[in-house]
Amino acid sequence: MKRIILAGVLGGVAMFIWSSIAHIVLPLGEIGVKQIDNETAVLSTMSSALGTSSGLYIYPSTGAGANATRAEKQAAMRDYGKKLAVNPSGILIYHPPGQSALTPGQLGTEFATELIEALLAAFLLAQTRLSTFASRLGFVAVLGLAAAITTNIPYWNWYGFPANYTAAYMTIEFVDYLVAGLVVASMVKASSSRMMTAAA
Repeated sequence: MKRIILAGVLGGVAMFIWSSIAHIVLPLGEIGVKQIDNETAVLSTMSSALGTSSGLYIYPSTGAGANATRAEKQAAMRDYGKKLAVNPSGILIYHPPGQSALTPGQLGTEFATELIEALLAAFLLAQTRLSTFASRLGFVAVLGLAAAITTNIPYWNWYGFPANYTAAYMTIEFVDYLVAGLVVASMVKASSSRMMTAAA
């Protein structure tokens, strides 16, 4: 168990290093992200309209209020296509003034997330009977592929995230697992008892 935990920790470190390189050194973290022309006017309007109401917004809204009944929500959705036809649409994550960039808390959360991912990958790999390095690496790589498509494809499909942004972030996440897999696959090996059972 100690070896599995150590493999997960080192795999998490490898993930964090790759993520840092992908966002700071390489352009992958910026692909598909555009800047707003006349940003000052847009920011002023958002600040006036939303104030301190931090949150995730979808526009245009369906028109159904927060306390709408199920029938009212269904009626609003039937008319939603008309609003989309004549209005711009999208999603907005809004925070009021006073936010900070790259805080220790954010970096710590990122590292903790990747540490948990790598620990889970190491634990799952330890349950297998895979005897070769290539098969163990392939196992973790498939986990990475599943993780990469789980949210990225639905966000592209339902919310219209740019295809190049989606591809870039899928690449970042897949390589996350690949670099962790190089570490984990070299340290977590099938036990002799599992290999004997598989051979029987």
